[in-house]
Amino acid sequence: MYLFVVNESSGNGRGLRVWKEISKNLDRQGIVYRYEFTQSAEQAYTFLTEQLATSITWKAVGVVGGDGTIHSLLPVLRHSGVPLAVFPSGSGNDTARGFQIPMKPSAALEIMLEGLPKDADLIAVSGQSTLTALAVGFDAEVAHNVNNSHYKKICNAIGIGRLAYLIGIFHTLLTFRPAPITVECDGVTRTYTSAWLTAINNVISYGGGLTICPQAKPDDGMLDICIVHDCSKFKLLLLFPTILYGGHTRLSFVTMLRGREISVESVLPRLALGDGEHLASTPLTAVVDTGALKVMCAH
Repeated sequence: MYLFVVNESSGNGRGLRVWKEISKNLDRQGIVYRYEFTQSAEQAYTFLTEQLATSITWKAVGVVGGDGTIHSLLPVLRHSGVPLAVFPSGSGNDTARGFQIPMKPSAALEIMLEGLPKDADLIAVSGQSTLTALAVGFDAEVAHNVNNSHYKKICNAIGIGRLAYLIGIFHTLLTFRPAPITVECDGVTRTYTSAWLTAINNVISYGGGLTICPQAKPDDGMLDICIVHDCSKFKLLLLFPTILYGGHTRLSFVTMLRGREISVESVLPRLALGDGEHLASTPLTAVVDTGALKVMCAH
């Protein structure tokens, strides 16, 4: 039997529209399933915990929602052996991009029903799990501002969720100050006198499709790190268009690293967001949690 957790309000109501298409398809094929509409992360977590504790053998858990909905369920799915099936309907949908899940509901359903469960890593921070990326510094502040903005709802309503993050960049530039940070990657310490952000990624993108770590793979047992440092606000603005296609990695004020354990300390306290959700603050240590999750992917 298949299980579905549905965040009907995700993507400003897109979650409900996606679920209606999925459920019609399931009913037409005579596939047995159970589902629950959830109004909060806590409710989703409780429902999934209860269902996985039953004697039912679940073939997969389909999550209809955004990266935040998936994030709330990671503690239950981690090492459960039950695969995650992604049905993107949020504003960012970087989990779907990272695992090459189609945005079209019927195509995503085909992967759930006919695909293969593949092992995926998680990012472990302060006893919590993150699937896509851990944003520390400017990018975290951007996401925080976007999540608490009115323009996010407007952008989602007209189908241009990525624009909300671009607006958030200009919004955040008004108040954010770069500061010295120290990054330790697998025992090697590096110090940057004026750092804007440190992105620790498990997949290639964050922020709704910004290709921050183009070489990242969610199943290689490694974390990819992008550090932006020692540049002006003007150069930072010029950086963001290049992130759309990964061209920023060649810039002199961008440092790319890879490792299994990364620690970040900052002179100024920095917010850290995992999967776009508030997770921690500096100082922090992120460790790769190898093969902790199963995700349904295309053959």
